Amino acid sequence: MILAFDSHYFDNKAKTVCLEFEDWSTTSNYKVHTETLENIAQYVSGEFYKRELPCILSLLSKFDLNSIHAIVIDGFVYLDDDGKFGLGAHLFEKLNKKIPIIGVAKTNFATINQLKKSLFRGESKKPLFITAIGMNLDEAFNNISAMQGDFRIPTLLKALDTFTKQTD
Repeated sequence: MILAFDSHYFDNKAKTVCLEFEDWSTTSNYKVHTETLENIAQYVSGEFYKRELPCILSLLSKFDLNSIHAIVIDGFVYLDDDGKFGLGAHLFEKLNKKIPIIGVAKTNFATINQLKKSLFRGESKKPLFITAIGMNLDEAFNNISAMQGDFRIPTLLKALDTFTKQTD
């Protein structure tokens, strides 16, 4: 199984959503898992992982980790070309380096050049930025490229974003 995570923050809470699917090209055959946590840490520049990682780990605890082939996060694996850990690398470490993590970011992080690839989808002039750990960057890039959708953001990741922002 493949999992994709995203969180939305509001009123000192975080709603985390996970889409569970089996194939990179699926658009409709997926399961939605959600969890809302309270007393979420405040955002600190350069330390986003401290806010989002506990949310992902809490929802991830409901899965059999042995059946997960890869995890997609909304963000970066690395923050620079020296390998400074971003959310994805911290998650990889917490999972004992057993599950590959693919970061898909919508905005660029200027301090990383070599450890990311720019993915242009559809007719968009703005790329998605792909990073990875536990998996070759080219393979991660190809997996996200294979996701269905005619626009910049793959259909499944757009659905994830929509579910995350819906109020319960």
